[in-house]
Amino acid sequence: MKLKYLGLLFTILFFNKSFPQSTASEQVSKFTIEAPQLDTIRTIWVYLPKDYQNSDKRYPVLYMHDAQNLFDKESSYIGEWEVDEFMDTLKEHKSIIIGIEHGNENRIEELTPYRHAEFGGGRGEAYLNFLKNTLKPHVDVTYRTKAEAKHTTILGASLGGLISFYAAIKYPETFGKAGVFSASFWVSEEIYDLVKASEISNSSKFYFVIGSEEGDDMVPDHQRMVKLLKTKGVKDDHLANYIIEGGQHNEALWMSQFPAAYNWLSKF
Repeated sequence: MKLKYLGLLFTILFFNKSFPQSTASEQVSKFTIEAPQLDTIRTIWVYLPKDYQNSDKRYPVLYMHDAQNLFDKESSYIGEWEVDEFMDTLKEHKSIIIGIEHGNENRIEELTPYRHAEFGGGRGEAYLNFLKNTLKPHVDVTYRTKAEAKHTTILGASLGGLISFYAAIKYPETFGKAGVFSASFWVSEEIYDLVKASEISNSSKFYFVIGSEEGDDMVPDHQRMVKLLKTKGVKDDHLANYIIEGGQHNEALWMSQFPAAYNWLSKF
């Protein structure tokens, strides 16, 4: 009997460790949508506020990349952001969260607006065209959203931080606010050239965060971009900038910083 019990206990522990159970909130659902700009079908995760079903209110929308890592430990191989757990605690400033799954082996292609000599990429425009022209119209028709740019935020980390920043600079009429986590500005010098050549919208807001231990060039690149935005006239109250001491380039950093970023971006 004891051996049988121990065997059962081992089986439970082994399978729980090897096959994580879903941690997604009841407020999270999924749908698939054709993405003709990317020649694929893409899975989209949706978080709806707890009071969504019992009200007729409209909500701001936050678009986020790498949906596999946002809500559910089961779908993430490196840890989740626990976005839904945080959102479930909110009493005010609630939003609809739209998480776009990354394209696996096409992730670099889709989340880089410029081609890198070694790693390739450069299909960021096609990805953003999918967001702007296919996904967002579908979301705005399907859910009770506040569709204006001032109520539309885009946020991501690493390559997701790069494409979020690019989107806010290139398409401020669609994305009024950007959360820029550990942005991969190293991909191309052209991102700086874009900012230099652009007229930054007076209404755009940017939240920057990076860890001090992310790599030799990450913090200098980050600070260079923040400084450049200031020279372009972005006001201090439209620009948040945080360097997290000891922070590394990983999900643990981004998870820990999401609540503060959300609270700042949603106050406008």
